[in-house]
Amino acid sequence: MKNIFIVDDDVCIGDMLEEVLTREGYGTARAYSGTEALLYLSSNRPDLILLDLMLPGLSGEELLPLIQGIPVIVVSAKAEVSSKVDLLLGGASDYITKPFNTEELLARITVQLRKSSASSTPILTYDEIELDTDSRSVKVKRIPVRLTKTEYAILKLLMQNPSQVITRSVMLDRISEDTPDCMESSLKVHVSNLRRKLKEINGKDYIEAVWGIGFKLNEDLI
Repeated sequence: MKNIFIVDDDVCIGDMLEEVLTREGYGTARAYSGTEALLYLSSNRPDLILLDLMLPGLSGEELLPLIQGIPVIVVSAKAEVSSKVDLLLGGASDYITKPFNTEELLARITVQLRKSSASSTPILTYDEIELDTDSRSVKVKRIPVRLTKTEYAILKLLMQNPSQVITRSVMLDRISEDTPDCMESSLKVHVSNLRRKLKEINGKDYIEAVWGIGFKLNEDLI
């Protein structure tokens, strides 16, 4: 199931969008301010975002540059061509003006999700780490690293979300598709073993523990 994140402070529009998307078989989540949306995105990765511009807290224009690797369709009452051009150049995938036809919006969502799937590469890279999702292999400085199924799943999740802190609960939920046997009591041990194996190759500590929250990649290395 594809998940769509609705960021709009208009409750009526949000309710309508949620109803339409649910009927089409999408999962949904909602935020009513830019600040709330940023908090949600720090530990969740939806497949697509519907973003209003006039939001309390962070505005849509301020939030957009902080979103990486997720298609964003701006849904706004601003109809000026200059506004659309600036937002498309600033990272938005598409722009639809309020009021909008729901069939047109659904078509635009389908197109963006199709593009996102087609452009996804099987090779993930971070500094000197290379992870091939097709062969499920990992290399550091082109040297193969032997990982357990759980270690591989943790690294893949972190590399898919390189600038985000992944909470323990989210990590356990997301890696359960690849490794259902990992429990919260053993997660710290798996992460520790993964850090050690990566560090043995080039001396770099790639994974940070964020106290009381979860784990993230060390951004100081890139």
